[in-house]
Amino acid sequence: MSDRPEVTAVEIARLAGVGRAAVSNWRRRHPDFPRPAGGTDSSPTFRLDQVEQWLRAQGKLAELPLLERTWQQLESLRDPAGPPAAPLVGAGAFLLLLHREAATWATLAAESDTRLATALPRALGGLADRVLGPAGAALLALPGLLGSTDLDLARLLAALAHQHGPVAAYEQLLTRHAEANSRQLSPTPPEAAALLAAVAGHPGSVLDPACGLGGLLLAVPPTAVRHGQDLDPVLAALALLRLALHTPADHPAPLALDLRPGDTLRADAHPGLAVDAVLCQPPYNERDWGHDELQYDSRWLGGQVPPRGESELAWVLHCLAHAGPGGLAALLLPPTVASRRSGRRIRAELLRSGALRAVIALPAGAAPPYGVPLHLWVLRRPQPGDDFRQVLLVDASGGHPAGEGGRDRINWPDLHRTVLDAWRTFDAAARSGEPLPPDRAGVHRAVAAIDLLDDETDLSPARHLPPPVLSGGLDGLSHLRNRFAELLADLGGPAAGPPGVGAAAGESAPTVTVGELVRAGALELYSSGPGGPAGNPADGASGVPVLTDQDLIAGTAPTAVLDPAETPLTTRPGDVLVSALGASVARVVQAGGPLDGVALGRQLHLLRPNPELLDPEFLAGQLRSTGVARRAASHASTTTRLDIRRAELPRLPIDRQRALGTAFQRVAAFEEALQQAAAVGRSLAQGLTDGLAAGTLAES
Repeated sequence: MSDRPEVTAVEIARLAGVGRAAVSNWRRRHPDFPRPAGGTDSSPTFRLDQVEQWLRAQGKLAELPLLERTWQQLESLRDPAGPPAAPLVGAGAFLLLLHREAATWATLAAESDTRLATALPRALGGLADRVLGPAGAALLALPGLLGSTDLDLARLLAALAHQHGPVAAYEQLLTRHAEANSRQLSPTPPEAAALLAAVAGHPGSVLDPACGLGGLLLAVPPTAVRHGQDLDPVLAALALLRLALHTPADHPAPLALDLRPGDTLRADAHPGLAVDAVLCQPPYNERDWGHDELQYDSRWLGGQVPPRGESELAWVLHCLAHAGPGGLAALLLPPTVASRRSGRRIRAELLRSGALRAVIALPAGAAPPYGVPLHLWVLRRPQPGDDFRQVLLVDASGGHPAGEGGRDRINWPDLHRTVLDAWRTFDAAARSGEPLPPDRAGVHRAVAAIDLLDDETDLSPARHLPPPVLSGGLDGLSHLRNRFAELLADLGGPAAGPPGVGAAAGESAPTVTVGELVRAGALELYSSGPGGPAGNPADGASGVPVLTDQDLIAGTAPTAVLDPAETPLTTRPGDVLVSALGASVARVVQAGGPLDGVALGRQLHLLRPNPELLDPEFLAGQLRSTGVARRAASHASTTTRLDIRRAELPRLPIDRQRALGTAFQRVAAFEEALQQAAAVGRSLAQGLTDGLAAGTLAES
């Protein structure tokens, strides 16, 4: 195995801010381009140092991004026959040292490589033992001796942590790993994890029996005792390090973290453990989950073994078994679990026992697999004397349109409110005897468990909810009709209509990429942000308003806030905000507008042009164009992403840019008015359809 980092053609393109075709052209046209050092004929790899030297000599690279250099160093440490994530364990342990005991590294960094090769492993091992306990240190299995490549990686990690902080640095590396292994690794998004954690309330102890990278446990405050298990020991180690890094550095050690490897259903690593809440997104459609070996397991409710094809229900019963009396279990499950005939007996037993409390249909894109509208099941372990037998059925999938992949168009704050308002009122009624929440047509309804016990015991929420009714009846429809007519009239007027255009004369202007503009100093570029928002103002959270990608796409003001302790980058007038998910959305920050002075959230790019060289409206208009978005798109995973540095703009004088910027601004205003009219028109059409179908309206 080579001790020198190597890169593929795709990674070279990423470094230089160009398309892969440009790299192929360089290889053909430049005889001095580095020769392949490995890989295959169809996918060769090249030595990173040679590529970097060549790019600099050609003026195509001012400086190799630190994150890219660190990632390639990690890749060089990977054993082709071992787990691909293994190098991230040592990297996480080192970042944890910087997070909790930065002075230790400051002392060690001055040592020679010979001494550092043994001193750093001792420091990491001692830290793991103190912070994670003997079991946690054993799970990490850190080496006792480091090579020169490991030491080079440590220095790169130290620089990356100095630039972004140890926590953000590790999140960036884990994100790169998840993107590079998207077929094998599908972590629960932070927004979905936050929803499950909010449903659980404020538990003192939590278990995730299929923890993966620990996303669900990360959504729970570090004051809770957190337990987890995963089949892959390396993933369990990464989750442990991730949770430790997200715990405040001054939190007393050892941390209340207990993550273990193993097959959860066949070899439960926490026998007898009873917690306040179990949060889980289990693996789906498993045939070999242990059906034959677990015939007489005590976890099966009423002694009924889940059918071989119902592995998800086996996970449901496992989670319920680990909830203490009155404890909660929340699971993300495929919608077929609510209706498959083979699982009818288990569903019926959950209803009869009073354990099943809610089935909530989420919009497609809430969590992987992103094309499937998953269900959130909420269960409570019955206590003696608990005779509550009601089930809350919620259809939260309406009003949350899915974009490409289903995940970039969900209005998460609105979804959280819809689910949590209904659940908290229902749960309070179950605990204290307060009135059940009133039915909300098309959204939620409390149903007696006995009414769901039939030949199918189908728990799909949409099947049991009354159809939605347009508020306001005939008056509401009349108002919508009048409003729709007003919007159409405005769209046809000269003020709100699109600008007049004619055929362009002359040849096409030469182009320049965003990456080249950044290197030339005409533009500043900031990508992503400080991570997931700390909370929702509707839930009482406070802090700096943070713009999410969903807010930008929907054209709304920020709907989340960031922890007040953070000092994030904030927007200012003239900035251009772009979605990183290839949605062809680019908006200019206007002075005093809803986007002015907000923090930059996840999946966003912020471009700050020098207005003397680059007009913001011109820049935003170009980035919204189909051609620019298509040429700069990356399809490395199931979601299209915008490689912003590859976006090409025409090279025009500033006065011409400003003229085009004014036209782009009018087009954007026209599009916004058109979308508003379309939304009102859809509501009108749906109201008419529902009224005619229900018999409450008649043709006149």
